[in-house]
Amino acid sequence: MVAVPSGRVTLSDRRTRSSWPVEVAPFEMSAFPVTQSCYARITGRRPSGVQGERLPVEGVSWWDAVEFCNMVSRREGLSPAYHLRVDAEMAEWDTSADGYRLPTEAEWEHACRAGTTGPRYGPLDEVAWHQGNSDARIHSVGGKQPNALGLYDMLGNVWDWCWDVYDAEVYGDYRVLRGGGWADEHWSCRASVRRRSHPTFRIDDVGFRVARSTQHLR
Repeated sequence: MVAVPSGRVTLSDRRTRSSWPVEVAPFEMSAFPVTQSCYARITGRRPSGVQGERLPVEGVSWWDAVEFCNMVSRREGLSPAYHLRVDAEMAEWDTSADGYRLPTEAEWEHACRAGTTGPRYGPLDEVAWHQGNSDARIHSVGGKQPNALGLYDMLGNVWDWCWDVYDAEVYGDYRVLRGGGWADEHWSCRASVRRRSHPTFRIDDVGFRVARSTQHLR
């Protein structure tokens, strides 16, 4: 886990052509996307289409990701962040819990930027696996340069699930994806780019990483 300091980030929405600032409290985020070996150790499952211990787990839905957060929290003796009723498609975040969770969209972008203001935290080929350099396949975590905070693969390789609903008015329960993936063109691998997917969908370029609120670590 990597400490991410507090700050402010400006989010934007292409459909409504709006933008809004968000204050982000300090938190922690995993240095890498959750790997297949880690996911298998916690859940006993190996859902990914291409197998490899240090490859990011993919083919996991948003529901799979939040259930993983609760499972690893219980394993470490922490209180689960989420109250889940998958059958009723209901998920509530208990912000008082000290367990692991998905980052919010604002946390994700703030952490990705790591104090930078441009589209990326470094030259594209140096920080991300994307369509132009990935040889049409997923790669092991940590193979590219991290950002200034020490976070790897924030751009490229696999998209990250975030907690937030994308746009409830138009897309209902669809959740936010961030970061771009190994099959995406360069324009998708930018700190501000948003993608959406239904929380039950499992896609071969979508994974996740975990976060934890730092007020519980003192």
